[in-house]
This record gives sequence, structure tokens and C-alpha cells, in this order.
Amino acid sequence: MKKKILLGLLAVLVIIQFIQPQRNTSNEDSKALSKTYKVPENVASILKIACNDCHSNNTVYPWYANIQPIAWWLDHHIHEAKGELNFSTFTARKVAYQNHKFEEIIEQMENKEMPLPSYTYFGLHHDANLTDAQRNTLITWAKTCMDSLKTQYPADSLILRRPPTPPQ
Repeated sequence: MKKKILLGLLAVLVIIQFIQPQRNTSNEDSKALSKTYKVPENVASILKIACNDCHSNNTVYPWYANIQPIAWWLDHHIHEAKGELNFSTFTARKVAYQNHKFEEIIEQMENKEMPLPSYTYFGLHHDANLTDAQRNTLITWAKTCMDSLKTQYPADSLILRRPPTPPQ
């Protein structure tokens, strides 16, 4: 009985290897963050190493992304991350959204919430473990971008308004 169960599990593992999610790779960057905001080389380097695999349309996949069910987990993780912040489509959104995302970048860096620990487990993507200096670089850059927005737009246009919640 155990042998049949093990053979069944092995068959399922082999079969699911042929069901691969679509890759998150695109050359479309006309609405990318860098098209509107100054991204110094040191900031671009940090974003490339620690952020862009999940928060852009250009993921560099590790070798284990070809193994199921890991590929599905990665695909889900990337879709969730891009739903929160996508540097490839950043400037397609309202200015208030952009300003809010810079606030969130600052908050995430200050609280050391990004990159997620699951991204650096077992020494994977060890270069994405940000130092305090790198975090401070991103914080300073995000604040500079917010200051730039404040000089270009009226203050009330930089406030992200949520739709009112209906009465219960």
C-alpha cells in the first residue's frame, strides 16, 4: 500500500513539472519609475538586487524556479508584490499614489520589512540582505522624490484618498 502511495506521489510530482506559470519578463518600460524620477546609480543597483525581481515586470529567475510547486509559489509571490508596487508601471498611476508608495518605501526600509525573509532564506539572494547604509540610501532617495513632488504639485493632490466606506 505504501509503495502505491509513493508511486502515485512521484507520478504527480513528475506530471506537474510540465505545468509552468508564465514568466514575468517584459521589455515594456515606458511607464517605469526611472522615466520620471531621477534614480542614481547606487539606488538603481540596490533596487535591481533587492527589489526588482518581485516589484517589476522583469524578474531574473533562479534555477529552482523551474521546479514545481516552487514555481507556482514564486509566481503567486511576484503577482502579490507587483500588486503592491510595480516599478515598471509606476508612473502610469496617479501622483498621489506615487507619493504614497514613496512613503511606504520609507516605512518598509525603516521597519526592515523588505525584502521579505523568504527571499533570502537559506542564503538565497544573500546580496538582497540590505545593510543599514543601503536602507538609508533608499530612504533618502524616496524622501528626495517626495520633495520633488511637493515642489511640482499642490499639497492636496499628493494625498491618496480612499473611497468612503458604505454605512453598515
